[in-house]
Amino acid sequence: MDTQTRTPNTASSRLEIEPGYQTGFANEFATEALPGALPEGRNSPQRAAYGLYAEQLSGTAFTAPRGHNRRSWLYRIRPAAVHKPFTLMPSDRLVANFAEVPPTPPNQLRWDALPMPTEPTDFVDGWVTMAGNGSAEAMNGCAIHLYAANRSMKDRFFYSADGELLIVPQEGRLLIATEMGQLDVEPFEIAVIPRGVRFAVSLPDGTARGYICENFGALLRLPDLGPIGSNGLANPRDFLTPHAAYEDREGDFELVAKMNGNLWRADIGHSPLDVVAWHGNYAPYKYDLRRFNTIGSISFDHPDPSIFLVLQSQSDTPGVDTIDFVIFPPRWLAAEDTFRPPWFHRNVASEFMGLVHGVYDAKAEGFVPGGASLHNCMSGHGPDADTFEKASHSDTTTPKKVGDTMAFMFETRTLIKPTRFALETAQLQADYYECWQGLKKHFNPEQR
Repeated sequence: MDTQTRTPNTASSRLEIEPGYQTGFANEFATEALPGALPEGRNSPQRAAYGLYAEQLSGTAFTAPRGHNRRSWLYRIRPAAVHKPFTLMPSDRLVANFAEVPPTPPNQLRWDALPMPTEPTDFVDGWVTMAGNGSAEAMNGCAIHLYAANRSMKDRFFYSADGELLIVPQEGRLLIATEMGQLDVEPFEIAVIPRGVRFAVSLPDGTARGYICENFGALLRLPDLGPIGSNGLANPRDFLTPHAAYEDREGDFELVAKMNGNLWRADIGHSPLDVVAWHGNYAPYKYDLRRFNTIGSISFDHPDPSIFLVLQSQSDTPGVDTIDFVIFPPRWLAAEDTFRPPWFHRNVASEFMGLVHGVYDAKAEGFVPGGASLHNCMSGHGPDADTFEKASHSDTTTPKKVGDTMAFMFETRTLIKPTRFALETAQLQADYYECWQGLKKHFNPEQR
């Protein structure tokens, strides 16, 4: 098998490209775990090497323009069709049609982190939908989930037919074994699992917690850089895709599918992670957020958060995205005579924020790692009272390092609707609004 093992790195020591991965974003990759498993000069030979089956996995329409077309050819021990019929698994924790959730309040909302489960709970069972928009059925919009798990998936495999999964670990590593190879993902990294790709998650640290944005729409891509130029933000070569690795196991296994927000299960007599070779540009990948090349002001004013954009899902309207994935990493602030934290604002877009590590520079207290906040369309928000007072009187003649932090935002062009769970859970902070009540009146018409 074409696999490699390594000693996990700490958050501070992962400096070089890891072994066992192919580099680049949406490249035309080619990888085989057995020599000669990839056919030469064709995709579907009459008889594939080693008695394998050729199978195409398409992530876009067949006729999509070449620059947007995403597909891969898999050479596997058995086709993906080999399993028993699916039966419905009742679940009240997942949502995929956001026309059916309670009315969305204009309030600012914030949640504490999900508690770790007390019963054995794997990655799939540990999901709960917090918010979203659109619907999986219409292939437009997104669902935002939290996960908390304390057990590895054993003889159980999963895929989502609803959308690609952007996974943001906050606590605990995820060892994600996919059809197309293995991803070892730790906090400060993200993983993207394409729609339809089957996988299983092991928990090397015993427990894990984090965030998932399930993208129903156009595939995530790197943003154009415009006047920034040819370099900066997330660099394509820092995205890592696994080499082929396969399991040839037979037994009593379970395949779980997510379709239109419902979970379905089927018995399967073999491991579906049996792809011996593959080539194409539709594949899982991971990215280390610590490699993000932050752009900022070196004169005055606080730039728009679009300069922190890692990935985007484009809409049919030029310049307007369905989903933006934005991060707020460690960085230097150098703007003079400038209120350096994020300014007070109201947006036509809606913002769901999470915190992976440390403290977010606009909120002194209450926004905790593993927690989340939601500021919807035109809901006023910004720094809390303590942060405002400190930033208004701090010395801005010298640069300041924003260090011990990693926050992120899922931003969308449409309303992000919280689910019933999100509005009723004990993790909802009923006193969140109070962080702005201490903002003082400073107005004096006699003094500039």
